[in-house]
Amino acid sequence: MSTVRGDDPEPVPVPVPVPYAPPTRELPGRRWLLPSAVASGLDPDRPHRVGRSGRPRRTVRDWIVDFTVFVFAVLLGLIGAHDMTTDPGTPQALAAVDQWIGALACAAVWLRRRWPVGLAMVMVPVSFLSTTAGGAGLVAFFTLAVHRPFRYIAWIGGLSIALNPLFFWWRPDQDLPYLVSVILAVLLGVAMIGWGMFVRSQRQLMLSLRDRARRAETEAALRAEQAQRLAREAIAREMHDVLAHRLTLLSVHAGALEFRPDAPRDEVARAAGVIRESAHEALQDLREIIGVLRAGDAEDVGRPQPTLVALDTLVAESREAGMKVVLDNRVTESAAVPASVGRTAYRIAQEGLTNARKHAPGAEVTVSVAGAPGDGLTLSVRNPAPPGDVPPVPGSGQGLIGLTERATLAGGRLEHGAEEDGGFQLRAWLPWG
Repeated sequence: MSTVRGDDPEPVPVPVPVPYAPPTRELPGRRWLLPSAVASGLDPDRPHRVGRSGRPRRTVRDWIVDFTVFVFAVLLGLIGAHDMTTDPGTPQALAAVDQWIGALACAAVWLRRRWPVGLAMVMVPVSFLSTTAGGAGLVAFFTLAVHRPFRYIAWIGGLSIALNPLFFWWRPDQDLPYLVSVILAVLLGVAMIGWGMFVRSQRQLMLSLRDRARRAETEAALRAEQAQRLAREAIAREMHDVLAHRLTLLSVHAGALEFRPDAPRDEVARAAGVIRESAHEALQDLREIIGVLRAGDAEDVGRPQPTLVALDTLVAESREAGMKVVLDNRVTESAAVPASVGRTAYRIAQEGLTNARKHAPGAEVTVSVAGAPGDGLTLSVRNPAPPGDVPPVPGSGQGLIGLTERATLAGGRLEHGAEEDGGFQLRAWLPWG
């Protein structure tokens, strides 16, 4: 990963877009304490000042570091120049040319962030020809190790280190033996390169940790959004299952009063009573759902959730509404059925009776329940073809889809479909372990 832009940059991976990016916190501390490339990488959403080359402008820290390495290169150049002037074997003209080359090399240090590879490549022959350019060469190799992958410094730095024995053979040090001079030069070069690689690894670690933190925030936001969506779906499914049954009773009996205004007084009174009772129950169920939304927990609701034990009450209620319902309950201990399984079975039976009331009024509906621990609980709701024309009854059309999802979430399965005689059957299996 490259931390600057310049010559022959390393390919930068294209980030994968995410559907939602939460706002990240500001970087701790002051920005001027960080390198410009690291600051822009840690907080890419914030606009940064850029120069003509498109790179982020130097921070205060960058200026301090650049000035420090420039002074370092100048000091090593002055030491080399002093050694040349005190060496009687070095011609004055050669010393002057060497010093001019070293001065230009020290000035080129200010370009190290823009062209790290080019500067390091130029410093290989320059450092070989000029003693005073040795400090600038070390700075160039350090910069290359910081801003480019290892393969660059391996070739360029390795070539420079390999030229050290030839350099000291051509221009030996007058104070140190040949072997000691070569070893010290190699150790100094390796130390600068190693230091640069260490700095690079620390920067990559900071950027990777920041990237992981951003991804964790994004994933957490996505999980929260998914949880909210699932909660809304569960509430909508529960609202449909609870209210559809009551509102269908209202629609059926109100339709009967509308189409038979001359019905006997007792029948009108009974239908009006069913409408009133169904409206009251629907209001109570709606109050329960609103209580769930406000409390956030179904256990905070006043009335308990129905289970398989309440199936007899559901069938009796449907019979009072005028339906012909036959209940075949072969579960000996309905109370032993787990609450979640019993509640799912109750909702399936409730939806089946609601659909039969809407689409096959007057037909006899058969509700069959059987099962045992280990075998599972089977439930079926079947009705034959309606005996006459069926008046249109409004509906959402999502009941069977919601039941299928509910059965799947409970670990079971649900099947439904029309039969050859024109009837309709709803079959479900739920685990009971």
